[in-house]
Amino acid sequence: MMTQDTLFALMTFAFVTSITPGPNNLMLMSSGINFGLVRTIPHMLGVSIGFCIMAVLVGMGIIQIFDAFPISYVVLKVLSVGYLLYLAWKIATAAPLQQADPTADPDQPPAKPLTFLQAALFQWVNPKALAMALTSVTAYAPQPASLAGVVTVAGVFAMVNLPSVGSWTLLGMQMRRFLEDPKKRRLFNIATAGLLVLSLIPILGTQIG
Repeated sequence: MMTQDTLFALMTFAFVTSITPGPNNLMLMSSGINFGLVRTIPHMLGVSIGFCIMAVLVGMGIIQIFDAFPISYVVLKVLSVGYLLYLAWKIATAAPLQQADPTADPDQPPAKPLTFLQAALFQWVNPKALAMALTSVTAYAPQPASLAGVVTVAGVFAMVNLPSVGSWTLLGMQMRRFLEDPKKRRLFNIATAGLLVLSLIPILGTQIG
């Protein structure tokens, strides 16, 4: 059974790791700016619920597959870099929704927020999320590991993670009024995409796990 001290430590860890900048939060801020709160809710839920599902599966031993096949770490890193670069490009080229942008390509399909499933699956190629899951279940789940203990850890993360990532969406919404000009919105999207690319530096410099 988890002690009060361990629970408090887990909640602190969950808050710090969930609220700090990372691929998920940068994309949610951008989505809040470009699509608003309502259209970003599936993205938010996909991040939070998808992470919790991943934490449970990792805690129940699926990570042993990666340990048994070390090449999987390299594959995961390549997938992570490729998908994050793709998302950065999508953010950089996202067209404003509220105003017509005369510089936009008329043949380019309109930008759409991430769906619940896309956001949930993204957690598996998000090294920050995978590292969070590994650390939380190994450091805070009662030992020996059990389904109840792992679910408890995931549940604590669920309570802390959703408000934390949601705050980034709200931050994006608050910034919308300063970015009504399509040119300013485009410049901001490009800057956000650049930050997302910069978040790849730790991925390229370290192994996952």
